[in-house]
Amino acid sequence: MQLFFNSEISVNDQEFAFDKEESKHIVKVLRKQMGDTIYISNGLGYLFTSEITLASEKKCVIRIVSNKLEKPVDHYIHMVVAPTKMNDRYEWFLEKATEIGVQEITPIICDHSERKVIKTERFDKIIQSAMKQSNQMYMPKLNEPITFKEFMKQEQTGDLYIAHCEETSKTLLKNAIKPNQKYTLLIGPEGDFSTSEIELAIRNNFQPVSLGNTRLRTETAAVVGCHSFVYFNETF
Repeated sequence: MQLFFNSEISVNDQEFAFDKEESKHIVKVLRKQMGDTIYISNGLGYLFTSEITLASEKKCVIRIVSNKLEKPVDHYIHMVVAPTKMNDRYEWFLEKATEIGVQEITPIICDHSERKVIKTERFDKIIQSAMKQSNQMYMPKLNEPITFKEFMKQEQTGDLYIAHCEETSKTLLKNAIKPNQKYTLLIGPEGDFSTSEIELAIRNNFQPVSLGNTRLRTETAAVVGCHSFVYFNETF
């Protein structure tokens, strides 16, 4: 199934017109014609089955044939990950985490962060593309970047974890996970969290965890953590 995305489609719509850019992509690039069936998600769990009624590069119009709401999973994964020095590595994390099944992502600026200015416009496009490619009906929420200290001031709920590299007492993440919970996992920058950040997180009820015996890059650690939550819940 080839999935399209448009956040403006609602369950009340019987007809919908794509904008000029998307219409050109559908008609000229994908060579869709009048009468063809296309599938669309609005990122809120709905899959719309539709039929093209007007195939113009300037205005592609569809008729909504049916819609179906996909039940959300019983867990919720919030990955709070420091931006990497090279943008493409963070984009790789966003793509893979979306494919795996993350629900929320927050870029966090830490003491050791080498990249402190982040533009999320391209990040949104990466997530949207990965959502369509993996045929998912829910668009992950991408928050604006926030500093570590400001994030710690926010009220956090669910099971809270911080993965770090310091030689202190930690639990393997796979042994700490409980099923069907909301999970928040902090992943630091290339230089790891500072000691003061780790101590602040622990004071705010974050449990120190390890992702294994090897030292992982930021983006690798984030993908491993995200996959651990999904794998545990799918096999529980």
